[in-house]
Amino acid sequence: MKNPFRTFLITIVILIVVLIGLNFWNAEKKLPQVDYSSFIAQLADDEITKVSITGGTIEATDKFGREFTTYAPNISTILERLENKNITISTRSPQPPVSLFSPLLFILFMGGWMFFMMRQQKPGGGGLFNKNKSPITPEKKTDVTFDDVAGIPEAKEELVETVECLKDSSKFTKLGGHIPKGVLLQGPPGTGKTLLAKAIAGEAGVPFYSMSGSDFVEMFVGVGASRVRNLFEQAKKNAPCIIFIDEIDAVGRSRGGAGAQGGQDEREQTLNALLVEMDGFKSGETVIIVAATNRPDVLDPALLRPGRFDRQVNILPPDVKGREKILKVYAQKLKMGEDVNLKSVAKNTPGFTGAELANLMNESALMAARKNKLCIELPDIEESKDKILMGAERKGMVISDQEKKVTAYHEAGHAIIAEVLPDADPVHKITIIPRGRAMGVTMQVPLDDRHSYSREYLRARVMTLLGGRTAEEIIFNQFTTGASNDLQVATEIATRMVCEWGMSDLLGPRAYVKSDQSFLGTGAARLSYSGETAQAIDMEINKIIEDCYQETMILLEGKIGYLHKLSEVLLENETIDAEEVNIILKCKEVSKLNQEMLQKKRTETQMM
Repeated sequence: MKNPFRTFLITIVILIVVLIGLNFWNAEKKLPQVDYSSFIAQLADDEITKVSITGGTIEATDKFGREFTTYAPNISTILERLENKNITISTRSPQPPVSLFSPLLFILFMGGWMFFMMRQQKPGGGGLFNKNKSPITPEKKTDVTFDDVAGIPEAKEELVETVECLKDSSKFTKLGGHIPKGVLLQGPPGTGKTLLAKAIAGEAGVPFYSMSGSDFVEMFVGVGASRVRNLFEQAKKNAPCIIFIDEIDAVGRSRGGAGAQGGQDEREQTLNALLVEMDGFKSGETVIIVAATNRPDVLDPALLRPGRFDRQVNILPPDVKGREKILKVYAQKLKMGEDVNLKSVAKNTPGFTGAELANLMNESALMAARKNKLCIELPDIEESKDKILMGAERKGMVISDQEKKVTAYHEAGHAIIAEVLPDADPVHKITIIPRGRAMGVTMQVPLDDRHSYSREYLRARVMTLLGGRTAEEIIFNQFTTGASNDLQVATEIATRMVCEWGMSDLLGPRAYVKSDQSFLGTGAARLSYSGETAQAIDMEINKIIEDCYQETMILLEGKIGYLHKLSEVLLENETIDAEEVNIILKCKEVSKLNQEMLQKKRTETQMM
């Protein structure tokens, strides 16, 4: 059994030889076969003494003791003749024919399964059934340091102490304290949690064990727990070191929740092993567990208590200064043009995470390469940003002149409301070229990073969203499906104003939903309230949207001349930027046209 593969092959060869021998032996035992007409002739001459019938096959014995077989197409027609001759008749039920291939396939399947099982039992086999995997080797010393991590200075400051613990733990233990066992990095996707964990290992110069939460979870109970014990065993042997568990929510979800199956649940057993191992460090074993997640709300409370994950570091999207530093880090690896102002790019990318900024710079490099440029220029970055935010241009899409005209007025309605309202975000660009699933896009960019929103800003946001539908009603006296997404977003904002932020005059400062604690924004659960309250909530939501709609209608009717001119420019150029929008809105000729159109409308109204 030292070589199971050779043993397996020898066994299969022997079985095949035995099966072939059995088939030859069965072939020699077969009776000679005669045709049916010869059998009838012998029967008529009273030469048949005994027959055995199996289905349509007849095995007969003649008066000389010779045996042979034949096949009768219809047994019922010959039975009467056999009975009249007083011949001994025996019958048997038909048996399926024995083939070499049926048992051979079965043997091959069983042999393959046995070989698979033997392979799984070998140390380091790496299969589903292998609990004692080969020793886990740490990643090679990473070259990533804190210099490669930009935009999150607060998180880096909190982790400097962790690095010092790894370099010299005696500095902290000589006073009787103990080093933190775990650091939980929590934040939205793309904010640099994994990069920060590698930077800790790079700064400390210690082994770095990296695994994902899903690596521990298998369909077979006990495998994940065994892998946890194996990981910690190897880490203790190589202390000081870092264990990094990415997406720990895959294994660290709260016990007893939906989908749990008591003590037999594999995920729960793995979590129990992880909790025990985190409590099992002895003095002198400097092993720090760094974990990352974007769902801290679903983690088990036992993981988050002091003594396990002592430090919980929030990593949020960077502000404008952080974005500029991140852009500089990535710009060092690229050939940038002299016209590129990274500070301006950072200002125009609010809400971008580190991963999104990296993607922006990479897309800009690809864009410049497609145009055979020697370096990345500012238009390449702007075009890449538009592609990321609004989707790729669908220039090949065939649009009728009427649809194009409706889209131009729709986007012009958005833009005018955004420029007229003082609390709205300014317009950055307008296009009627289809992008993604939208027929046109009006992109707004806030002047500063916003961390809280006033009631006036939210109302301005709702009015801007309703500006497109309102413009369609004023100009064409009809509605299109182009406003579907605008209406969904406007309704969601109004609902959150009433149910979550307490911005209702009727209901007052009360919240009717439990806010979502995750970074993913998966939605908030409604609290229990009466049917009368639900009716009042619906009335308030409708009131906010209806009031905003009426105000939007009044504003656009007062800017009817600007609406026509902006739509005309859009139809001609297809894409215009903020500077061109401001020129149109401040043009004296357009202002005069607007006054004439308003006067004309008043005269028509008086005549009616």
